[in-house]
Amino acid sequence: MCNEYQLILPFDEVIETFNRTGDRLVFPGGMPNFGPMASIRIGDRAPIITRGPDGSQLIVSPWAWKSPQGRPVFNFRSDGRSFDGVTRCLIPTDGFFEFTDAEPGQKRKTKWRFTMADAPIFWVAGLVRDGAFAMLTTEPGPDIAPYHDRQIVLLRPDAALDWLDLRKPEAELLRPLPEGSLSVEKVFPEAA
Repeated sequence: MCNEYQLILPFDEVIETFNRTGDRLVFPGGMPNFGPMASIRIGDRAPIITRGPDGSQLIVSPWAWKSPQGRPVFNFRSDGRSFDGVTRCLIPTDGFFEFTDAEPGQKRKTKWRFTMADAPIFWVAGLVRDGAFAMLTTEPGPDIAPYHDRQIVLLRPDAALDWLDLRKPEAELLRPLPEGSLSVEKVFPEAA
């Protein structure tokens, strides 16, 4: 399951991508000041987009809230659930990572980076609770199934408001993208 992602493209591209939806972002805490983030991990603070009192807002929030048992909730199963009446968010990214068993002669797991084949920036559907966010998950699509038995819910750039405002049925949004939507590359171990 996704426990690491990246946002290395210039932040202006996130704003431009969202603004192409016809909506505009506001920055209630001021414009965030951060550079490329090659590795965003559980507990890190990262930008998310939610609905606020003045419209769509970009805020910086920690990834993962605490469960009643004290464990971090960083992925949240979407299957069979409704998210009407909760705070939904978009998690901007330009890539995420999955891990498979270590290759022969390696001690660390093999690391794979996934990007959207036709979009430099895309969204992960998420929820906000207790001032933190988690990524929604679903059954794996054909691009992820060879690497993992679950996947995060990915949204194309133009689907931002569909998720934030539930403009489409949740069953249509919270499912894997069609085959060929994602590109994958092995990050570790590097090819010799």
